[in-house]
Amino acid sequence: MSTVSTAMTTATATTAGSVTEAHARHTLRIATAGSVDDGKSTLIGRLLHDTKTVFEDQLRAVVKASSRYGDGSTNLALLTDGLRAEREQGITIDVAHRYFATPRRSFIVADTPGHAQYTRNMVTGASTSDVAIVLVDARHGVVDQTRRHALIASLLGVQQIVVAVNKMDLVDWDEGAFLRIAKEVHEFVDALPHPAPVHAIPMSALLGDHVVDRSANMPWFDGAPLLEYLEEVDATDPHRPGVRLHVQRVIRPQGGEHADFRGYAGVVHGGDLRTGDPITVLPSGRGSSVAAITRWGAPVTVAEPGHAVVVELTDDVDVARGDVLVGPSDTLPAVGHDLVVDLCWMVDQPLAEGTRWWFKHGTRTGHAIVTQVEHRFDLTTAAVAAANELALNDIGRVHLAVTEPVVADRYHVHAPDGRLILIDPATNTTAAAAMVHEVVS
Repeated sequence: MSTVSTAMTTATATTAGSVTEAHARHTLRIATAGSVDDGKSTLIGRLLHDTKTVFEDQLRAVVKASSRYGDGSTNLALLTDGLRAEREQGITIDVAHRYFATPRRSFIVADTPGHAQYTRNMVTGASTSDVAIVLVDARHGVVDQTRRHALIASLLGVQQIVVAVNKMDLVDWDEGAFLRIAKEVHEFVDALPHPAPVHAIPMSALLGDHVVDRSANMPWFDGAPLLEYLEEVDATDPHRPGVRLHVQRVIRPQGGEHADFRGYAGVVHGGDLRTGDPITVLPSGRGSSVAAITRWGAPVTVAEPGHAVVVELTDDVDVARGDVLVGPSDTLPAVGHDLVVDLCWMVDQPLAEGTRWWFKHGTRTGHAIVTQVEHRFDLTTAAVAAANELALNDIGRVHLAVTEPVVADRYHVHAPDGRLILIDPATNTTAAAAMVHEVVS
C-alpha cells in the first residue's frame, strides 16, 4: 500500500473557495453499524486513507500494529480500533469518533460496535447522527444484527440509511447477491413505524471499490460511490417546529455599569431567532419579545440553529435555568409531569416499575419515577412484547412521572427537544437514553 500524503484535507477544505459555494451543506454526522466482522472499521479506515486524512505518524503506527495483530498487510481498521482489546480480538467495543473533510463537506463518523451486547453503544453513536451506514457482508446477507441496527437507526430518527453491501469481491461481484440484500433491507425498513429512506451501495472496503472511487469490477452499478453520495446527500431535518432555546444561565451582573442587565444564555435550535420576535416562556406561559441578541460578545439581529447566544427580553418576566424560550411557531411544545418514552436501558440493574432516577432534559433536571413498563421491542423483528422490566441493552416503552415540568416536543417531530436521559442517583452514571413519545399535561 502506498504512503499517504501528510497533507490534511481538513485544513484545505475549510480554506478552499469551493466551501463558500456551499457549502451551506452542514457537517454530516454518520454512524456505522452492522454485524461483527462486516467491515465497519475497515470502511472508515478506507475513507480516512483515501481522502488523505491520515498523518504519516498515524499510518506508521497502523503498519506497526498490523504486523503485531494481523498478517503483515496494512489493516486500515486499526485507524479506528484504538483499544488493545479491539485490536487483539478484531472487533469494535467502544464508539470511536473520527473526523475528515473534503472540499465539499466535513464529516464526523461514529464507528459503533456490532455485538448485540453493545447495543447501548450503537444507540449512543446514532443518537446524534444524520445518516446511518449499515454494513452487510455480501456472503451472509441480512442477519439479525442488520435488522436490529436498521430498527435502532429508524427509532433514533436518522434522515437516511445507507446499506453498504460489503465484501463484494468475495462473491465475485455478483449483482444478484447485492439486489437480494438491498430488497430485503428496503422491505424491512419500509414496514417500521418510522421508516427512513434507504440507499444501497455495493462495495469492497478492503480493496476500495466504490468507497471513494468508482469500481471497474461492478459496471452493472451506475450509482455514485459512497463518498460522493455522502457529499451530496441532503440530511437536513425536515421538521422545523420553531425556535427553542433552553436557558442555561441567567446573566445578572448586579453591579457596575451593567447593573440593570438581564440576559438569558442558551443554544438556539428549531429555527432562526430574530430581534423583535415574540417569545413565550415555558412552562410559565408568559409572553414577551426579543429586545437584543448577543453572540461572541457582539450584538446580532438574527441567531441560527446551533448558535450560542444571550437573549434580552423587552419585559421583566421571571425566567430561570431550565425554562425554554419559544419563538414564533405553529405549535408550542407540550408541558407536563408525565411522559411516555422509548428508551434504551444502559446499566446492569434492571429497570422496573417503582424505581426512582434523576432525569435531565435540556437544562432541566429533577426526579423521575417509573410508573409503567409498557412493552419491550424485539429488535430483530420490530414486534413488541409485554414486559414489566427492561434489562441491559433492551429498548422499550416506559411511562415516567417527573417532579419538574418538562417542556418537550415528540422526538420524531423535533429530536433535539425530544430526548432526555435517566441518571443513577447512587453512581451518577447515565442509565438510559430516552426519546419522548408523548407528554401528558
